[in-house]
Order: sequence, then C-alpha cells, then structure tokens
Amino acid sequence: MLQQDSNDDTEDVSLFDAEEETTNRSKKSKIRHPVASFFHLFFRVSAIVVYLLCELFSTSFIACMVTIILLLSCDFWAVKNVTGRLMVGLRWWNHVDEDGKSHWVFEARKASSPESKTVSEAESRIFWLGLITCPVLWVIFAFSALFSFRIKWLTLQIMGPSI
Repeated sequence: MLQQDSNDDTEDVSLFDAEEETTNRSKKSKIRHPVASFFHLFFRVSAIVVYLLCELFSTSFIACMVTIILLLSCDFWAVKNVTGRLMVGLRWWNHVDEDGKSHWVFEARKASSPESKTVSEAESRIFWLGLITCPVLWVIFAFSALFSFRIKWLTLQIMGPSI
C-alpha cells in the first residue's frame, strides 16, 4: 500500500458551483453564537439603561455608580474572553519573557483562513456596532451631564466607560 504524504500541495476542488453556494449562504449569515451575541449587548445596554433610570429607582449615587461599573466590568470581561473570540476571532493575552518583561500579544483571525468561515457577517456587525455605538452614547451622556451641571454624574461618565 502506498502512503499519502500529509504535506502534499493538492487542493480540494469543488464540483460545479458548490463553493459558490456555500459562500452565498454564509453571506446571508445566521447568528451562530446567540448566547454570546446576547451577552455582548446585554451588559452594555443594561449599563446605559441603569444610568438613565437610576434616579427613578434609587437616590443613592454610590449604588448606581457601583452597579454601572460592575456591568461595564462584566462587559469588558465578556468582550475580552468570550465574545471577541467567538464573534470576530480576536485573542489577546499577556506573555512574560525570560527577563521578566511583560508583552501583550494581540491576534485576529485572518480573512483567508478556513476558520474564518465560522464567523458570520451578522455576528461581526453586532460585535462592532455594539463596540462603537455604546461609547458614543457615553460621550453624549458626558456632554449632557457637563452642560446640565451634574458634576457627580460627569465623574461616572469619565470613570465608567474607561474600564
């Protein structure tokens, strides 16, 4: 029997238009990770909702601030460890070399890799729109707190989203 070399340079060629059909289906892109997509938006949106409705439920500024900071911390953890990896293929970690110096390593899934087919276009849009629009809302809230002379709420605007 002949053994086939696993490192040969042959490609699998699709018959007819099978490859074209799969790319068209992936462009329609259903959400493959609905739980990750939900929590990616849940922590961000709930922090904004708590900020907007906080004075209705509680008179304690500290309780509101702690709740918002905890929600944004959960959002940071979820984006760094779960949703960034599942939804768009981002990874990052800290590497300490022999000299004791700390180096941050950032990786993104390459568009030409076969793993990139696991990233759907809908999830990618959800991820990036959530990542961009929520800080824009926080900036709008910061300016509104500044112009309405609510200085203690302005401190929350400055400290909260920077977590």
